[in-house]
Amino acid sequence: MAGGAAPPLPAQGTDFPFYDGRPLALGARQWLAVLLVAMAAYGALHIPSVAAMRVLGGWPALIPALAFPALPLLALRAVAGPQWQQLFRPVGWRDVRLAVGLVLLNIVVTVAVALLVSQLFGAVPNPVVKALAAMGTAEKIVFLACTIPHLIGEEILTVLPFLARLTWLAGPLAWPRRRAIVGAWVVSAVLFGALHLPTYGWNVAQSLVIISVSRMVLWLAYLRTKNLSVASLAHILNDGLLLGLAFLLGALIN
Repeated sequence: MAGGAAPPLPAQGTDFPFYDGRPLALGARQWLAVLLVAMAAYGALHIPSVAAMRVLGGWPALIPALAFPALPLLALRAVAGPQWQQLFRPVGWRDVRLAVGLVLLNIVVTVAVALLVSQLFGAVPNPVVKALAAMGTAEKIVFLACTIPHLIGEEILTVLPFLARLTWLAGPLAWPRRRAIVGAWVVSAVLFGALHLPTYGWNVAQSLVIISVSRMVLWLAYLRTKNLSVASLAHILNDGLLLGLAFLLGALIN
């Protein structure tokens, strides 16, 4: 504002980073570069040689699991410098309670939506459950070790498109902040569901409804805290609970 004092910057974590030029502005080309790296990192998981490394197991499977979250963060660091750290902050007990509460809410909502969708359109079982049943103890340990960075990678794969869309909606399109947040939230969740189409046999309803709704519920952790550490914790707790049930079922079946 000409002739006046500049508006004060919000404290770290009180708002989403980058979309309004704080702590720095990222242009369309910068966002495009970051998103392309993020999608390439996800796509690399499905390259035959990489997929074989993951399926065959063993500690080499950690390489693609760690590269999945690391590459997009490196791309963000290249365009944002040390401000990339705005995505992650320490987690407090209140954050843990929020994450646990959202996991419980997500289970209730997802089960209700899944029952409805499966009755109307059918559903494909998660192939991970079947794979776990055939794994030995050592393979399960490696699988769990790979799961944590992979889930963090999925959070990064959600937050980067979310912030890029928020930048576009609140900037060039001049949407009101709340409307821009909701728009970016919904679109990011639907795209996240679309990424799971191959996993669920291209069942559109299962991927774009069940997975997208689950993504929207868990993503409330980030919308509430602006802290990807909390969102990652909620995702890890959610999938950890589901995997624990799968382990239990596999033990009972065997």
